[in-house]
Amino acid sequence: QVQVVESGGGLVQAGGSLGLSCAASGSGFRLNAVAWYRQAPEKKREFVAIIGGDGSINYANSVKGRFTISRDNAKNTVYLQMNNLKPADTAVYYCNVGGIYKSGDFYSGDYWGQGTQVTVSS
Repeated sequence: QVQVVESGGGLVQAGGSLGLSCAASGSGFRLNAVAWYRQAPEKKREFVAIIGGDGSINYANSVKGRFTISRDNAKNTVYLQMNNLKPADTAVYYCNVGGIYKSGDFYSGDYWGQGTQVTVSS
């Protein structure tokens, strides 16, 4: 069982920066693709960014040029650096792990963290 924990949310003024972390507990495995999603009040959860197991990266158009996703495979951790934040970025940010590699085998999965709140004031 893989447990995912997000951290790093908080309150920041517009134009400021925050860094989020997504840590997967356990050892002996490597993460496949990891994505960040967010959900604002009364809105559907939306895609933010994804980093593949091969390091490939994609961003939602709304965050391109402002957010940077990265990963540390040794720590089974993925980061989301958010710069030039806007009030529209206010949401609960969730991390999703799409499977793991263990002993050379791939195990599909859909692991979610509990989310971390990001609030951007104007």
